Amino acid sequence: MATATVMLGDALADVAAEIDARFDALLEVPDDPRAPLYRAMRHAAIGGGKRLRPLLVFATAALFNVDKDRAARVATALEAIHVYSLIHDDLPAMDDDDMRRGKPTVHKAFDEATAILAGDCLHALAFEILAEPDTHPEPHVRAELILDLARASGPSGMAGGQAMDLEAETGDFDLNTVTRLQQMKTGALITAAVEAGAILGRVGPEGRTHLRGYAHDLGLAFQIADDLLDAEGDETVAGKKLRKDGDAGKATFLTLLGVERARAQCGMLVDQAVEHLRHYGPEADLLRAVARYVVERDH
Repeated sequence: MATATVMLGDALADVAAEIDARFDALLEVPDDPRAPLYRAMRHAAIGGGKRLRPLLVFATAALFNVDKDRAARVATALEAIHVYSLIHDDLPAMDDDDMRRGKPTVHKAFDEATAILAGDCLHALAFEILAEPDTHPEPHVRAELILDLARASGPSGMAGGQAMDLEAETGDFDLNTVTRLQQMKTGALITAAVEAGAILGRVGPEGRTHLRGYAHDLGLAFQIADDLLDAEGDETVAGKKLRKDGDAGKATFLTLLGVERARAQCGMLVDQAVEHLRHYGPEADLLRAVARYVVERDH
């Protein structure tokens, strides 16, 4: 376990440095009136964050010997979508948060209009990256990457889950509804990250079943762990305000299951996620380490 922890720690640090460097190059501040917009995008995209989704792209791509530059481009696109979602999620009209990743949210550091546009631009940037020939020489591979990410981030995925989450404060949500909400809000982008590496490796849908199972269970475990951190975590370590869900009376895994059952469910899902990788050897150890990290993380 210690070796796996060291491997994961090194991988997270390497991926964070790679993604920061790519955003730094992509978001060079122009010498024109768009400068505040670019500074806002840089504020949100560079520094901080777990970079879990990019890591999943790299880890899955490595299973199929995908070129690292191609994997890095796709990982950056996934993270651009994730960052855009955080910018918009923090806005006063949604979660109204003041801190994210240990620094002021974009609308606090700049203003609401700039924050909205920064999110819009990062959303567009993701698909621009995927559409470029450098991402993959085969147009059908690029098209599948674009389609998969669009589905994962739209009304049938992340954005749809966010809409359901807004209703969770007033709706009478049962466990099935909350599970579906989180599969869309959190799980869809995690699944897209895992599948992206396989798409780059030219693996067809029928060959991605085990990876989809891994991603499904990982996404739910990640959200339960997030709910536990929201209830029990340290705001200084988390870098954001905690216990907002409980204060808002929102239906979550914790409110429906209780702390101990939720913790047990999280552990069970992690075990299931790892079991989905039984067909792979040591080359999938990083994916296994990511699953274990979900229940051990403190932010």
